[in-house]
Amino acid sequence: MKSAHDLVTEAKTHITEIDLDTAEAAIREADVVLDVREADEFHAGHIPGAVNVPRGLLEFKLSNTPELSARDLKIVLYCKTSGRAALAACSLHDMGYLQVQSIEGGFDAWSAADKAVVTPSLPTFE
Repeated sequence: MKSAHDLVTEAKTHITEIDLDTAEAAIREADVVLDVREADEFHAGHIPGAVNVPRGLLEFKLSNTPELSARDLKIVLYCKTSGRAALAACSLHDMGYLQVQSIEGGFDAWSAADKAVVTPSLPTFE
């Protein structure tokens, strides 16, 4: 039986994973940057311009959002450390998306390298 680690390792052999320096240029050229982490992770901080579509909803959201249906969209994906993004990139490839890239090391690597991060401020209701 395969573990989650096995699935991620296998997925990474089938996807395009980009380093942080390449990621900055790819993000500028992307049609969409997808953060596949959970909503609470996204709201704690994310890459500027990213759209949050949690991994568990990804295929459904893309299938039901006309703006994301074009298979030639330039898509950059990331998650916390790159595992969920690798699995997501495989799924998008299986769905026919042609230009999908995943950020190596994910958001943790991005923020550790002092790259730009958006941290939304939410109102207090006290």
